[in-house]
Amino acid sequence: MVAMSGGVDSSLAAALLKLEGFEVSGVWLRLWSCGCQDSADNESKNEPKGLEEAKCVARQLQIPFRVLDLETEFRDQIVSYFIREYLRGRTPIPCLFCNRRVKFGTLMQEALAGGASYLASGHYARITYDAKGGRYLLWRSPDPHKDQSYFLSQLTQEQLAHLILPLEHMRKEEVRRLAGELGIGTAQRPESQELCFVSRGGYRQFLRNMAGDMIKPGPIRDHKGNLLGEHKGLAFYTIGQRKGLRLAGGRPFFVVELRPDSNEVVVGEEKDLWRSDMVVEGVNWIPSQELPGRTEAWVKIRYQHAGAKAFITPMEGGRAWVSFAAPQRAITPGQAAVFYQGDLVLGGGIIACSLPGPNRHGDIRRYIEAYARFFPSSLDLWAAT
Repeated sequence: MVAMSGGVDSSLAAALLKLEGFEVSGVWLRLWSCGCQDSADNESKNEPKGLEEAKCVARQLQIPFRVLDLETEFRDQIVSYFIREYLRGRTPIPCLFCNRRVKFGTLMQEALAGGASYLASGHYARITYDAKGGRYLLWRSPDPHKDQSYFLSQLTQEQLAHLILPLEHMRKEEVRRLAGELGIGTAQRPESQELCFVSRGGYRQFLRNMAGDMIKPGPIRDHKGNLLGEHKGLAFYTIGQRKGLRLAGGRPFFVVELRPDSNEVVVGEEKDLWRSDMVVEGVNWIPSQELPGRTEAWVKIRYQHAGAKAFITPMEGGRAWVSFAAPQRAITPGQAAVFYQGDLVLGGGIIACSLPGPNRHGDIRRYIEAYARFFPSSLDLWAAT
C-alpha cells in the first residue's frame, strides 16, 4: 500500500513499485477538515485538490485506491499535542509525531491488517537491514536539500521493517524528470512547507481559534527580573524571536527563555542565545536499543540546521545529555534533535532544555540548579558525567 498525497513524490513511488512488479494499492488520508479552520494547500494528504490528484494518478496507474479517515486520531494525538506544547512555552514539531503515530502508526496497522506486506511513501531517506546486529537502519537521502530522515527519526524497528521508500536513491530533480517521462500528471506540482492543518492565517491564528481562552498576556523581563513590557501570550513566541516584542531601549532584544509556570517571556541579547549543552527526552535509538556510552555524533537541532559536532551521553528515562563542541544558536525546547554518524541516523528525541556548558558558566551550583528545574530526580547523573 502506498500513502498517496497527490504530490509528485508519492505518485512516482507508486509508479516505481508497480514497474518493479509489486501488487500496489493507494490510500489518501483524511486528517483534518475542521470547519473552524481552512485547509492549507499543500502536500500533506488533507486538501480536496490533493485527493483529486491522487485519484487521477491511481486511475492512470490502474491501481486500487481508497480514502482512509483518520481525523479523530489526528486531532486527538497530533493537533492536541501541537496546542499543548505551545501552551507550555515550547515549539512543537507535529510532523515527526504524525509520522510515528498516524502515518506509519495507525495507517501502517491498517495496511498490514488489510493484507499488505508493506507501506510505502515518497519520503527522501534510505532504510537498510543490518543482519549482524539484527536491526533496521535509517540513512540520509543523497539529496541534502530534500533529506527527510530528520522527520523519520522516531520510527520504531517494527515500522522500519514494513516501510519501503522507493525514492531512497533519488534527487528531487530526478523525481520530477522521471515522473514527466512516465506521463504522471503531478510531475510539476508545486510544493509547500505549510502545516496541513494550519491555514494561511498562520499558526498564531490557529491557536487563537482553538485555544484562545487559555492564552494569557504576561510580563516580559530580562535575566535580572526587570520588567520591560508585556507579551500577548507564551504561545505566540519562540526562542530566538526578535520581531513583535515592541520593547524600548535602543538595542535589539531576543527571546531567550519562556517560563510557563510564571507566564513570563525572558529576553536578552544575541549572545544570550548561544548554548553549549541540552537535554533531549523521548530518545529513539535506531542501530541499537540504547547508546553504549558517551558517543561523538553530528547533531541537528532543527530541520534546516546544518548540524554540529557534539558528544551524547545517554541518561535514564529515555533521555540524553548533548554537549556541543561549539555553542549553538537558539536551541529550542520542543524541536527535534537528531543524531548522525556520517549518513547513518543514530536516533533522536525532543529538546527538553538548553543550558550553557558548566565549563563556561562560572557557577557550577547555578548550573546544576537550572538543570534540576527540569529533571530533579537525575542530579546524581550529572555528577556521574
